[in-house]
Amino acid sequence: MKKVLIFGMMAAFLLSCGEKTETLVSGLKKSDFVAEKDGKPTALYVLTNAKGMEVCITNYGGRIVSVMAPDREGKPTDVVLGYDNIDAYLASAGNFGALIGRYGNRIAQGQFTLDGVDYQLPRNNNGHCLHGGPEGFHAQVWDATQTDNHTLVLKYKSVDGEAGFPGNLDVKVTYTLTDDNALDILYEATTDKATVVNLTNHSYFNLSGVPGSQILDHTVMINADNITAVDSLLIPYEIAPVEGTPLDLRKPIPVGQKIDDDYDQLNKGRGYDHNWVLNTHGDVKQLAARVVSPTSGIVLEVYTNEPGVQFYTGNFMDGKDTGKFGVVYPHRGALCLETQHYPDSPNHPDFPTTVLRPGEKYVSECMYKFSVEK
Repeated sequence: MKKVLIFGMMAAFLLSCGEKTETLVSGLKKSDFVAEKDGKPTALYVLTNAKGMEVCITNYGGRIVSVMAPDREGKPTDVVLGYDNIDAYLASAGNFGALIGRYGNRIAQGQFTLDGVDYQLPRNNNGHCLHGGPEGFHAQVWDATQTDNHTLVLKYKSVDGEAGFPGNLDVKVTYTLTDDNALDILYEATTDKATVVNLTNHSYFNLSGVPGSQILDHTVMINADNITAVDSLLIPYEIAPVEGTPLDLRKPIPVGQKIDDDYDQLNKGRGYDHNWVLNTHGDVKQLAARVVSPTSGIVLEVYTNEPGVQFYTGNFMDGKDTGKFGVVYPHRGALCLETQHYPDSPNHPDFPTTVLRPGEKYVSECMYKFSVEK
């Protein structure tokens, strides 16, 4: 009897040790992300670096679930919104941390013409196609390979006609956590038929370290002289200067300073929800945007080879979404910086092209780099 009791106690001890080992810096558990969708398994993958940063990503939608970055006191702080289990992601129509495609942002009326052929996409946002439609890349299970503690590679084959897009598109996305506290996202794609591609990441950032807080005190700078001005349904109609407007973010200002100004473009977006035309000319080494939380001291810098970035301030967050560890996310509880080509580019010949043809390779890079401001 004593032997059985001792064995049982040892088993319980080992099990508890296993549970403790499984719990990550973020507090997440890998076991909470084990499921199956459309016959493909989901999982949680963990990246770490020499400075103690931790990034958790699930292959369901290529979603960044958590980013633990140090604050000014060195405390690991989760700076992205999301859920703490796969069931919540599967049940949500939102895009927390998601890999977006085939086309990030909007295509007017879900229609475009390429090489004389008309294509119709899902119309899932006020009559337009948003983020590739309701079953876009954010809703797919990607094939995952973690090569080391720093790197995760996701692959997905989007077949010809999926969501109305032409061509078999082979996509590879590489997430790399560097030792200088940068999360580098490299998107690559090839096609066997002319198509349009615009991939991005839809992480919702709150750098404060205060669960359930707003981001109105975060200071933001975007290196852009122009935006793509939008109509009432957020479809662009021209490139317009930011000079003399509340959308001039070339010098850092608090997000909340001008967000509610009575200004046409802000009224249409219910705040900031626009594509800024970057001054960086595709140079990934030039700073595209910078955000700082005065509360935590955490700094987020964005670098990209893309011509634009969508700055969104959670204007459609309604305070009804419960995220990680029971935290309720409020209105304007996060901001997004989605590196991209411009919205509705397939219908604007004067915008940088998003057309990808056989024999060409789509390459897009976005780097989110974290530091602290004392």
